Amino acid sequence: MIKKTKIVATISDKICTTDFLQELFDAGMNVVRLNTAHQTVEQAMQVVNDARKVSDKIAVLVDTKGPEIRTVGQGVEPKVKKGDKIKLKGDPEGKTTEDCLFVSYKDIIKDVPTGACVLIDDGDVELKVVHKDWEFLYCEVVNNGTIKLRKSVNLPNISINLPSVTDRDKMFIEMAVKNNIDFIAHSFVRNKYDVLAVKNIIEKAGGNTKIIAKIENREGVDNLDEILEHAYGIMIARGDLAIEIPAHQVPVVQRMIVKKCVKTKRPVIVATQMLHSMIENPRPTRAEVSDIADAVYMGTDAIMLSGETAYGKYPAEAVKVMSKIAKEVEDDMETNPPNMTIASVDNEITAMLAESAVKASLQLPVKAVIVDTLTGRTGRYISAFRGKYPVYAICYDTAVMRQLALSYGVNAEYMPHHSSRSMFVRTAMDKFITRNKFKDDDLVIVIGGSFGSSNGASFMEIAKIKDLITKED
Repeated sequence: MIKKTKIVATISDKICTTDFLQELFDAGMNVVRLNTAHQTVEQAMQVVNDARKVSDKIAVLVDTKGPEIRTVGQGVEPKVKKGDKIKLKGDPEGKTTEDCLFVSYKDIIKDVPTGACVLIDDGDVELKVVHKDWEFLYCEVVNNGTIKLRKSVNLPNISINLPSVTDRDKMFIEMAVKNNIDFIAHSFVRNKYDVLAVKNIIEKAGGNTKIIAKIENREGVDNLDEILEHAYGIMIARGDLAIEIPAHQVPVVQRMIVKKCVKTKRPVIVATQMLHSMIENPRPTRAEVSDIADAVYMGTDAIMLSGETAYGKYPAEAVKVMSKIAKEVEDDMETNPPNMTIASVDNEITAMLAESAVKASLQLPVKAVIVDTLTGRTGRYISAFRGKYPVYAICYDTAVMRQLALSYGVNAEYMPHHSSRSMFVRTAMDKFITRNKFKDDDLVIVIGGSFGSSNGASFMEIAKIKDLITKED
């Protein structure tokens, strides 16, 4: 039985070939992630085209930059020591000197109070604001280091008034819509309006690309409920999150986000430094293995690799290690079910049928759940109840098939649309028997809809394969 937890792998155009992607796909990769902070549109499209040559089941996720602050790209890189004094100013056109640091956010002086801390390059250098006037923030250096150009600037617990979508983000979002890319992962989502800003661009461009909201600051955590109402799914971006909130709170926040996503039937990705040591080393640390296992035990839909596959020395090995850990934990969960949150029904017929199917599969010798899904909703709902057996989703749109590449335990297959329930059942049975997934005497659960995509699932049938086929004949 294949693994249920999905794997997202970040791919750089610098090392991308169809052979490389095929190796990662064979090792267990389900979704290709593109980090647009380091790519042009042309470079990103090279990766997209290569992924589609490998398999039409590989989903593509485009990561935007979002409302971020960085040190400017001009000037020197000051080497600072604890206790040094340095001025800070917001001007994207400025040039950093030994005693004055320029950052990209013009209103930083207005938004940052005295006593605040400024973290540079993922916290490698910390500054404390001791005084401010109309022109500068006057800071004291907290630790030794080098303030490098074009590096991240974090302001923990401070709300900044940056637009959610930059011009560069808009360019990549429109590219995603034009080329039928599956997901936009929008960075630094603070509230529902950040999600709606991206959704507005997608709708104006006439697309159906799904939005994954990246939670990586305090505002995003605090406003998670309203974000979940508008986003397709969530990515827990633990790198910036561990800078924006105290690091010791991140495991608690991660568990809370996974629970809420599962309950609301939204796909959730746990990301950042899951196998960081494998950028340089062929084997993971024990702590990394435990980190991945813990995420799977929590019930996350997907786990993500960043530098490990984008520029690491052992990309395929990293995917294989992640797959093995996920599968080992999933096997243990079958015999020792953890106490995890499952989805809520919320008076929805589709959700009720999904819950009933999972419960039935635990009480009967069922081999699989087979789902008829036009929009992917029924597949996602059954996934959210975290059943023991795989879910085979029959999709009539290749975009829906790829979107389900992010949902736990779902194996999506494309099939030309059939107008009747009987044709769906017969064709689905033939498809799986032909591929030797099932035998004639195997018991399966079939869920489908008879009243259009807006009404979701409307029936559930439990029967042996041979009986289903005989019935439809």
